[in-house]
Amino acid sequence: MHKLNRGNREKVQQFMSITGTRVALFLFFYSLVIKIVILKCSEKVAVQALKASDWHLEGAFDAFYSQPQSRTYTDSRHLEELYNRYKDPYVDMVLVDGITILCNDLQVDPQDIVMLVVSWHMKAATMCEFSKQEFIGGLQSLGVDSLDKFREKIPYMRSELMDEQKFREIYNFAFGWAKEKGQKSLALDTAIGMWQLLFAEKQWPLVDHWCQFLQAQHNKAISRDTWSQLLEFARTVDPTLSNYDAEGAWPYLIDEFVEYLNENGIMQKGRSTDWSQKR
Repeated sequence: MHKLNRGNREKVQQFMSITGTRVALFLFFYSLVIKIVILKCSEKVAVQALKASDWHLEGAFDAFYSQPQSRTYTDSRHLEELYNRYKDPYVDMVLVDGITILCNDLQVDPQDIVMLVVSWHMKAATMCEFSKQEFIGGLQSLGVDSLDKFREKIPYMRSELMDEQKFREIYNFAFGWAKEKGQKSLALDTAIGMWQLLFAEKQWPLVDHWCQFLQAQHNKAISRDTWSQLLEFARTVDPTLSNYDAEGAWPYLIDEFVEYLNENGIMQKGRSTDWSQKR
């Protein structure tokens, strides 16, 4: 037990006892709303929450339950050490060389899609770089303040790609992350690389035909609308095109792709795009 006086020790035990109840009913003093919370509180968390509320139990409970992100505490000194390990010696950012070292430390290939998920958690504005705020803020949100914890999070981040909602968020994030600074559209070669990476996870049967079509007949940058609508097309339209609605509000490029498939007799017979079964 931390070096505390008897009264504070009793409060720590009370806090741990109540928050450690697997299903706890907690009455918020400000909102007067009863919530069911499934939590387990450690001694360290209890001490930190109580210190933050000047050892008032009510305030500690309120802060603990109303701010879920604070339940996993990270050590700011360790976060600074991690950041300094990877930041560029001349610029206060983590750049390509630092990310390469990070990948080596995590035993992850730099081209592994999990690094896109890492960037999503960090809310990175640009590919292959992290600001200090992005890097430290992302690790705090993940509850990571050491390399060991970071490595332990890799399987979890990989599993997030199987969640349809999170995959959609990661997919839409990738457009802004991968495009050049100051550009509204995504360079075709970059878009193709990102689609091949992302749809390898969801196994869209038409992804190679889509990329070939773009290289042969489009050869222009990709708009955000086309990027976002392609995911919806891949999710909802069967590869046989049996449920494709020619009157639907698809971007013209997707309509041209369907014409390309029909003209070239490219169909995926007997295949279905039911992503709900691929989680």
